[in-house]
Amino acid sequence: MQTIYLDSAASTRVDEDVIARMAEVMRTAWGNPSSAHPQGAAGRRWIEAARVELLAALGDGGAGDVVFTSGCTESDAIGVLGGFRARGRGRVVVSAIEHPAVGATADMIDLGEVVRVPATKDGVIDLEALERAIDPDAAVVALVVVQNEIGTLQPYADAARIARRRAPDCHVHLDAAQAIGKVAFDAAASGADSIAIAGHKIGGPKGAGALWLRRGARVVPLWSGGGQQGGLRSGTQDAPGASGLALACTHAVASRAESAARWGAMRARLIEAAAQAGVPWLEIAAGAPRSPHIVALAFERVAASALRNTLSSRGVYISTGSACADRDSKPSAVLQALGLGNDFGVARFSFERTTTAEEVEMAASILCDAVKSLAR
Repeated sequence: MQTIYLDSAASTRVDEDVIARMAEVMRTAWGNPSSAHPQGAAGRRWIEAARVELLAALGDGGAGDVVFTSGCTESDAIGVLGGFRARGRGRVVVSAIEHPAVGATADMIDLGEVVRVPATKDGVIDLEALERAIDPDAAVVALVVVQNEIGTLQPYADAARIARRRAPDCHVHLDAAQAIGKVAFDAAASGADSIAIAGHKIGGPKGAGALWLRRGARVVPLWSGGGQQGGLRSGTQDAPGASGLALACTHAVASRAESAARWGAMRARLIEAAAQAGVPWLEIAAGAPRSPHIVALAFERVAASALRNTLSSRGVYISTGSACADRDSKPSAVLQALGLGNDFGVARFSFERTTTAEEVEMAASILCDAVKSLAR
């Protein structure tokens, strides 16, 4: 049975040349990058080369620097918690459709009020509500760039401008895990003070991420230690991970336009299959600006878990969600925030650079059959 992997928003395959580069770093620079001897220097050279490469791919233009982390969750924590602790008080404003790496992290703040801004029915943050939520003493405003469950592109630059006007001293943080290599994105022009990225969303290794920080941005570290990376992220630095992340980011950004065109055609084919299934359905946030690599389809009277398991049994791997909880899953806060009825089961299909049209064609046929058989 052929395996068709359409869950790339959860994690991607690691690029072969990324694996090769990381293996080279492991073979040639195994010393601690903080050590003074030549082996330590070798590790530092790889890390600094990765820094230069990553900044170029992010469109930094000399506006900032990067701190290498273990992934987007840690980067979000530094951006949200570190940004708040640098101020010590004030409101924390997030959207109602954030990834838990931002939303749940904001809930850890004891001394500040957390305000969640609603989204429109199209799955996009309500900018008027955002402006009302940001008071002059707001400490942090955090927003996802591409929503991970439904693929909507948020008006992050507009949100940053509103934040600057309403609370000039606030820290603006963006979660760009699903944006890099998927939509046009320029760190320097984003308006953000910090941006979180993850390697495993773009053909890089798991456990490798980065936080871009605009020069002059004020954050405090979450822990202390040996003082690596300017004291913002103490701990032995991961030269292979940093190098692999940088190369993956370079590839993802360079191939974005070509990939986006293919993903758009794949999305259209899956929508066609949904229409042919003969069951009431909808594409979530169909009319909103979006990243082409994610398509979320909701089917009435089809249990999300049953659809996922049926597709998996036939070799198609996806993620699912439901406004109400299946027995083995929690309800999706994002889908609940959009007001999706409890009778709908949601399938999220997501593509990567290696996804082929033939794979999507097969998946579309299997999806159509599965939905027909599962409709209650």
